[in-house]
Amino acid sequence: MFVFLIVTTMLAIRQAEWDGDMEPARVDRPEPVFGEVLVRVAAAGVNPVDVYTRRGLAYNRVLELPFVNGWDVAGVVEEAGYGATRFEVGDRVFGMPWFPRAAGAYAEYVTAPARHFARMPDEIGFAEAAALPLAGLTAWQMLTEVADVAAGQRVVVVGAAGGVGHLAVQIAKARGAHVIGSASEEKRAFVRGLGADEIVGHDEVPGIDGADVVIQMFGGEAGLTALECLRPGGILVSGQAAWTPGLYERAAELGVRARGYLVDPDGAGLEALAGLVRAGSLKVHVDRTFPLEDAAEAHRLVARGRTTGKVVLMVEEELR
Repeated sequence: MFVFLIVTTMLAIRQAEWDGDMEPARVDRPEPVFGEVLVRVAAAGVNPVDVYTRRGLAYNRVLELPFVNGWDVAGVVEEAGYGATRFEVGDRVFGMPWFPRAAGAYAEYVTAPARHFARMPDEIGFAEAAALPLAGLTAWQMLTEVADVAAGQRVVVVGAAGGVGHLAVQIAKARGAHVIGSASEEKRAFVRGLGADEIVGHDEVPGIDGADVVIQMFGGEAGLTALECLRPGGILVSGQAAWTPGLYERAAELGVRARGYLVDPDGAGLEALAGLVRAGSLKVHVDRTFPLEDAAEAHRLVARGRTTGKVVLMVEEELR
């Protein structure tokens, strides 16, 4: 006699109040609807936006308590809803589903539209794949869709050793740009290894001459002073425009452009990133991994702002 056990719950890291504790909990396992896939999560990336969201400083307006944090995921397709023909059960995929609405990546399973994912490159494992989507799509969309970076242009990447920054350096180089990265003294060798043509200190960015594009992930005064290195008509693309008062007014005074930016889920962009990985033009650096249950400790590390590359939660032991 056979007994079939139907799994209806899963382990997740749940938060019940803003700026509160994240705790392991059993929650209902999601089910895919039309056009969606159910992904068994092997690893989940941790981003600064996850920390801001936990504190109630970012996208709490589109999230409801209690919620499961996280957007970056890599794993295996477990089930496909009706009409979802993009993947087969068993395919290894990675993605950044639903952003900025809740994806619930700090969990054993997620569901999302199939086009929020792409097939993982065989050249990387789950940890690297989970580190790539949000930071990679941010860098890709900033450089290719907003700034339209072309060969020969001078591109400044502020914070070139960070999650977005270290990928932006490589993507800009793959497009033939001359890349100037800012980094602290102890991270300059790392940025040089990414292919940056020049490296400067963060406080030296305003003194750079004639940049065509600036990729800026810091807000406040640093966002304003970074405008000073642009040539007339050059563009600064900021992931922190909402936290940089006066950005557009200062850009107009200097005769340059500034654009605020927020990343979108994008299967085609993920495929482009996967193509760069396969070609050997893009490598994802994972600074450190944590078990899923140690998500709070991972947040404390990311909140310090000193990581090189990305931090990742390892979720499913059997898939590692």
